[in-house]
Amino acid sequence: VQLQASGGGLVQPGGSLRLSCAASGSIFSIDHMNWYRQAPGEQRELVAGINSDGIVTYADSVEGRFTISRDNAKNTVYLQMSSLKSEDTAVYYCKFDIDTSGDYRWRTYWGQGTLVTVSS
Repeated sequence: VQLQASGGGLVQPGGSLRLSCAASGSIFSIDHMNWYRQAPGEQRELVAGINSDGIVTYADSVEGRFTISRDNAKNTVYLQMSSLKSEDTAVYYCKFDIDTSGDYRWRTYWGQGTLVTVSS
């Protein structure tokens, strides 16, 4: 199983970006899909998550500005980021909990990260 994150880039404060993360390989089902981020010199933190029932959670710092969604047919999660601030600058990572064979043994997989830079 591989996770491929994309959509990062340079954006001005107040702008928007949409990140995507797609899983490929031997996949039976995916439970939690999460976005984390890590700024330079900081610990990695949970930004947003969505489970297989569509229940979402957000960090307080992004609530109301970011929206997480998923497309189960494409094994893909999205993060729509709006009203971006300089403090949103970080490498964004996706993390999925995947059952690869239908045995309910969930394994955690990480994407490679995509850099988001918010700067004028």
